[in-house]
Order: sequence, then C-alpha cells, then structure tokens
Amino acid sequence: MDQNQLKRLAGEAALTHVRDGMVLGVGTGSTVNCFIDALAESGLQLEAAVSSSEATTERLKSIGVTVSDLNNAGTLELYVDGADEVDAHKRMIKGGGGALTREKIIAAASRRFICIVDHTKVVDVLGRFPLPVEVIPMARSYVARQLVSLGGQPELREGFETDNGNLILDVHNLSITDPVALEQEINALAGVVTVGLFARRGADLVIEAQGSGVRDW
Repeated sequence: MDQNQLKRLAGEAALTHVRDGMVLGVGTGSTVNCFIDALAESGLQLEAAVSSSEATTERLKSIGVTVSDLNNAGTLELYVDGADEVDAHKRMIKGGGGALTREKIIAAASRRFICIVDHTKVVDVLGRFPLPVEVIPMARSYVARQLVSLGGQPELREGFETDNGNLILDVHNLSITDPVALEQEINALAGVVTVGLFARRGADLVIEAQGSGVRDW
C-alpha cells in the first residue's frame, strides 16, 4: 500500500468521529485533503466547517460545505488535522504546509483534536522534520539569531508567505527533548507569531494508517 493509499485510509477512518449537523474544525495538508474527499463521498451533512487555511477553505467550498469564521462558531466539538511528525505522547510538529498559526488556534478552540497520519509520520523523538516558526517579517533576522542560540539552524522558506502575511523559518537540527518547554521558549521570542510544536495542546487521538490497516491510539 503506497503513501497516498495510507493517507486515504486515515482520512476515511476519521469520518467515524464526524456526525451530521456538526461544526467541524478542518486542518491543512495532503492527508486532510483525503479526509475532505472522503467527507464528500460519505453523505454526511455538516452545519459548517472552520478552516485553517485558504486552500482548505476552497476545497471545502468545492464540495458544498459552508465555511464559518471561528469567532462566530465558538468552541468546536472536533478538529481533524494531520501532522508532519507525532510522538507516542501525541505531541506534534506541524506547519509543513505553512498553516501552523491558524491550526494552533483551531486546536486550542476545540474540545477534541484527532490527528490523522500514515505510519511514516510517527517518531520516537520530535525534530527530524524541520521545525516551522511563523515570524513577523521585520523580526526575521532577530528570531533567526535566537534560534541559532537554541542550537538550531533556521532557514527562510523562500518565496513563501503565510495566509497571515508572515514568513516561515524552518529550523533544522534541533534536539527536542522537552517539546513543551521548547514550545514555550520559542513562542516567547519577540516577533514570533507561533511555533509549529503542538505539545502543550497535543492530539487527543491519533489515527495511524499502516499497511495492515488503521491503528487508533
């Protein structure tokens, strides 16, 4: 089973947690796209969705889902999103698609967060995937210097601007032995919008697609 098939499997499995009439938080990325495609075929009727990116908004609208502003939706019952990495404690690195800030806001506003991944995204220790940090443009160099002092090697994501009009620094070679502490430390840097560590508010359930099927944990 190839990776695209595994992503499809994870996306389909998440549908068992979705109910008719729900206002659903929906993340960003290729696995989430598989979830949206499966949602379109399922016959489920959402009241609305809250989207973490312009790309997801367009995909949801294309299947007839009303997209609502989080300020109007209030607390969400469920948020479904993928991850670039997830560990056994359900802590994640997210932001490979550049939507980390909106994803973190929706995760914080949701009672339950389901992370859908294929088995290649499950790691023992976070940090093999470069850690995305969204920064205000004028703070790019300052934040990069601070990230170097933390032991990382930040690299500007060239030619990319977030939906919020900001930049992304992808930080390589960080040793993330304490994800909660590192999340707090990077978030406290002046000019950082948010960091792609989802450790303080991790997933409540991980749906992992493997060659043998789906494992929930």
